[in-house]
Amino acid sequence: MTKILNIVEYNKASLGNRFLNNLLDLFTLIILNIIITSISDILYAFTDIEFFYLYGNGGIGWQILFGNINCFIYYFSMEHFMNGRTVGKYITGTKVISTDGTQPTSQQIIYRNLTRLIPFDGLSFFGVNGWHDSWSDTRVINIKNYITEIQAKSEIDGLGKKEIA
Repeated sequence: MTKILNIVEYNKASLGNRFLNNLLDLFTLIILNIIITSISDILYAFTDIEFFYLYGNGGIGWQILFGNINCFIYYFSMEHFMNGRTVGKYITGTKVISTDGTQPTSQQIIYRNLTRLIPFDGLSFFGVNGWHDSWSDTRVINIKNYITEIQAKSEIDGLGKKEIA
């Protein structure tokens, strides 16, 4: 059974922040896709390799496939290598952490991002937590509030202890 800290639950990001994160990350993904498509078109012009043509000009099936691959790579690389944060999370002051208050493992981030590929994952937030949070045992928290509460608890725990100068 997974340990869930109350401090993590109390400092979850608001649905408004989560929605804004989603919009900002979607905008970032659109910009990245435009750049990749342009590069792909240029490479196709020089090499005549069919893959580069399909990336920018394939049918809806190819667009869904490449879109999901790009989405997975973006979220995984950002959340794994940028300390649980994406572009949207940097702007809104939020980050992903495990429910036990630690940095998420690579496995948790993989689960989190594979779950995002489920078509109705976005609607799962009408419940308590979204699927990609619940199934990966992660939460998106407001960093400022979380750190403030951690410091307050640390100061309370330190009351009455003798200081050594």
